[in-house]
Amino acid sequence: MDKQYERFCVVDPLFYDSLHTRRPTAALFAAASRPVPTGWQREALDDWLVYAPTGGSLPNQGWKIHVSACLDNAERVLDVVLDYCVAHAVAFKFIHGPAALLMRNAKYARRGTSGKFVTIYPRDEAELELVCKELGELLRGEPGPYILSDLRLGTGPLHVRYGGFAARYCVVDGVVEPAISDPSGRLVPDRRDPVFRTPEWISLPAFLAPDLAARNATTTADLPYRIDRVIHFSNGGGLYAATDTRSGDRVVLKEARPHAGLDATGADAVTRLGHEHDALRRLSGLAVPRVHDRFRLGEHEFLALEYIDGTPLNKVLVERYPLIDATADPQRYAAYAAWAMRIHRQVERTIEAIHERGYVYGDLHLFNVLVRTGDPEGDTVALVDFEVAGPVGGYRRPGLRNQGFAAPREVGGRDIDRFALACLKLALFLPLTAMLRLAPEKAYHFAEVITERFGVPEDYLADAVAVIAASSAPRPRGVWRRFRSGAAGWPVLRRQLAEAIVGSATPQRDDRLFPGDVEQFHSGGLNLAHGAAGVLYSLHVTGAGRHRDFEAWLVKRALDPPSGARLGFYDGLHGVAYALHRLGHRQEALDVVDRCLREKWDELGPDLMSGLAGIGLNLLHLAEATGEPAFSTAAWRATGLLFERLEAAGDAPATSGARPHHAGLTHGWTGPALLFLRMYERTRDVALLNGATTAIRRDLDRCVVRDDGAMEVDEGWRTMPYLARGSVGIGAVIDQVLAYRADERLAEASDAISLAARSPFYAQAGLFAGRAGIIRYLAQRDRDGEELRAQIRNLAWHAVPFQGRLAFPGEQLLRLSMDLATGSAGVLLALGAALHDEPVDLPFLAPAAGTSPASLRPEGKKIHTEHGKG
Repeated sequence: MDKQYERFCVVDPLFYDSLHTRRPTAALFAAASRPVPTGWQREALDDWLVYAPTGGSLPNQGWKIHVSACLDNAERVLDVVLDYCVAHAVAFKFIHGPAALLMRNAKYARRGTSGKFVTIYPRDEAELELVCKELGELLRGEPGPYILSDLRLGTGPLHVRYGGFAARYCVVDGVVEPAISDPSGRLVPDRRDPVFRTPEWISLPAFLAPDLAARNATTTADLPYRIDRVIHFSNGGGLYAATDTRSGDRVVLKEARPHAGLDATGADAVTRLGHEHDALRRLSGLAVPRVHDRFRLGEHEFLALEYIDGTPLNKVLVERYPLIDATADPQRYAAYAAWAMRIHRQVERTIEAIHERGYVYGDLHLFNVLVRTGDPEGDTVALVDFEVAGPVGGYRRPGLRNQGFAAPREVGGRDIDRFALACLKLALFLPLTAMLRLAPEKAYHFAEVITERFGVPEDYLADAVAVIAASSAPRPRGVWRRFRSGAAGWPVLRRQLAEAIVGSATPQRDDRLFPGDVEQFHSGGLNLAHGAAGVLYSLHVTGAGRHRDFEAWLVKRALDPPSGARLGFYDGLHGVAYALHRLGHRQEALDVVDRCLREKWDELGPDLMSGLAGIGLNLLHLAEATGEPAFSTAAWRATGLLFERLEAAGDAPATSGARPHHAGLTHGWTGPALLFLRMYERTRDVALLNGATTAIRRDLDRCVVRDDGAMEVDEGWRTMPYLARGSVGIGAVIDQVLAYRADERLAEASDAISLAARSPFYAQAGLFAGRAGIIRYLAQRDRDGEELRAQIRNLAWHAVPFQGRLAFPGEQLLRLSMDLATGSAGVLLALGAALHDEPVDLPFLAPAAGTSPASLRPEGKKIHTEHGKG
C-alpha cells in the first residue's frame, strides 16, 4: 500500500482530498488570521501562506532557512518568526494550520520535505548569517524535528539549504522537475532528497562549518551492531537488518527520530518506540520479537529486536494465491483454503494470548504477520510492529492503522483487534478489505464470492461478516448481478455510473471538477488521466451525455492554466485540447495547443503519458482535423525525435520502474510504437512499421513469463499485467502491428500476454491499473468472448453504492474516484469498449479504420531507413 495516499484521506470520508482545499478559519494558526501587515502582500499556495514586502525582489535561488516546530510549540515559534521577518522586511512562508503541519510531519510523509514549517528567504549570504544568528537566539530551546534535506544549526529549530526561490523547471529523463541554474545559466534539478548536499559550484558559508562538523561527527562506527541492509525507511526513522558483533546474532534495529513521524494523535516516533518496548517485554514468550537492547545514537532512539526469519503474509499470499492464476485447479483452491484457515487460526490464538495479558495489539494487517516456512509441522506465524500496542484499560483508537483493517471510530479496546481479525479472515481469500470502509455491506458480497470460489463452509465467514457489517443491511444481490447481463444491461450500468459521476461534481471549486486520484493535487484537475477532460471525454463518447456547464468550467481554466502546468497528453494541456476538440470547442482547443507549442515541448521524454508520443499523436489528430500545416510539421518533428532517441537508447535494465526505463503503454516505448503505427497507417512508410516493432521489443525486454505462462512487465519485486504500465497495454499495440506483418517474437508475446488477461482476480478496478483495462484489452481481441464476459461479471467485486448509484474506488481502494485513469469514468469507458453499440476507446488506441496512404507528411520528411532510423 502506498502510504502517501493516507494523508489524502483525512478531509473527506468518500474521496481523496487535500487539506489546502479545505481551509476553515478554525483550522488555521492564529497568525494566519492576522491582518496582512502594511506594505506586505500575502498569497495562498497549497498548504502555505506566502508573505513578501510589496515591491520587493529576491534572487531566483540562494540559501533559504527552514524552521521546524512541534504541534505544541508551533504557534509560539510562528509568532516569533513572523514578528522578526516583518520587522526586518524578510520574505517568508508558513504552513497554514496544525492539521497540515501534522500531515507534513506524519510517519509516512515525504522524508525530503518533512518538518518544514516556515521558510525564510534571505536576500544574500550576509542576511542569511544575520537572520540565523538573531532568530536562532530568539528561538533558543524550542524543539522541532530535524529536517533531513537540510543542515541543522546547533540543536535548535533552524535549518539551512541551498535551493530555488522562484518556480523554475527543467526536464530530466523526460520529466519536469524544479530547477536551479548552474554558473553557465543552465537549469539543473533542484534536488530535495532526504540528505543534506549543496550544488557542486556552491561553497558552504564559513559560519556554518561547525554545524556541518557536528552533523558529520555522529556515525554508527562505535555501535556494537553492523548494519547489513535497510529494510525500509519512514519519516519516523529506519528499519535495518543488522548483526550483533558481540554475539553474532541477527537482529533488527528500529530507529525513532524525535519530534518526527507523527501519528494521528500527534505522538512521535520516540514515544511509539517506548510503547513498543514496554509491550514486547510484557508479551515476551508469545509469537512476537524478543527485545535485545534499547540505546541512543545522537538524538535518535533505537530498539534492537530479535530477527524473525519469516516472510510478510501479504507476500506469501501473492505467491500462493490461486485466484490470480487462470490455470489453477480445484485441488489448488482447496489446498489454499486449508492453509489460509490454519494461518488465520494461528493469528487468532496469538491475539487471544495478547488479550489475556491485558494488551491490545491495535495494528493487525497482512504486512505485520510474518510467516515462517519450512517447518515439517507446517507454516507458523509471528506478529511484528507493536508501536501502537497498549494496555487494554483506557486503550484509545490507535493513531496509526492500516485502512483496510481499521475498526470504525465507535469500536474500542479488544474489539479493535477482533475487527481486524474479521477483516483478515476475508482478506486471506479476497484482499479487497480496504473497500469495506466505503461500504461495510460489501462484506456480504465478498463472503458469497469466497464461498463460491474457495468452497469454504458457508458458516465459516458468518462471524467475520457480522463483525464488519454490524448494522449495515445486505445490499440486494440484484445490484451486483447487473454486471452479468451483457449488452442488455449496458444502458442501466451506463446510467448508474454516469449519474454517480455527475453527482460527485464540484463546479464551485477551482482545483478540480470531479474527485479522482491524489495525482490531481500534483498535475492538476484539468487533464485526461485524472481531471475533468478525461471524465467529460468518457461521458461523451459512451453516449452518457454532454454537460455544458462542466465544459465551460474546463474551457475557462484551460485557457488560463496555472503556472507550471504540464504539457503532456494524459497529464497536461495536450490532452485537455484533445478533449475540448472532441467536445466541439475547436477554437479553444487550438488556443491551448498554440500555447503548448510555444513551450519547450521537444525536450520532454518519449512516453505517451507526458511526452513526445502523446503530443505527436495529438498533433497528428489536429493536423488531420484542421488541415493546419504547423501541426503536421510538429507531429513529424515529434516522430523524428523519437526515432533518434530509439536509435540512441543503449542497454536498459531488465526490469521496469527505474526512470527513464519504464515499460508499457503510457510510460514505456509502446507509446512511441503507437505513434509510429498511426503514422504508418497514413503513409505506408515501412520504416515507421519497423520503428514500431523495434520500440515494442524494447518493452518486451522488460517482461517476464510467469509460471502459469502469462507474460507481464517485470518490476523486480512484482509483475504487472495492466493497461498503462503492464503487459496488456503492450499486447494491445502488438496485436495491431501483427495485423500488418508477421513477426514470430511478437506473435509469441501476444499469446503469452493474452493469458495475463484471464486472471479471475485483479486488485483494483481502474482502467490504467486494474480490471477495467483488462476489459478494454479483451474487447479489442474478441467482443463476444467468454473471457470478456467473465471479467465484466467480476467487475462487480469492486462496485460500491454512491448516492443510490454505482461507483468504483480508485488507487489503493481507500476512497472513490471518478477519473479516467483510476476511477468510475475509466470503468465506464471500458464497459463502452465492450458493450456500446459503436465501440469506444482511449484516444488513438483503436486501429485507424479505413485509413489509406496519405498525405499529411510534409515534403522531405520521409523516414528512409529499413531499421527504424529517422
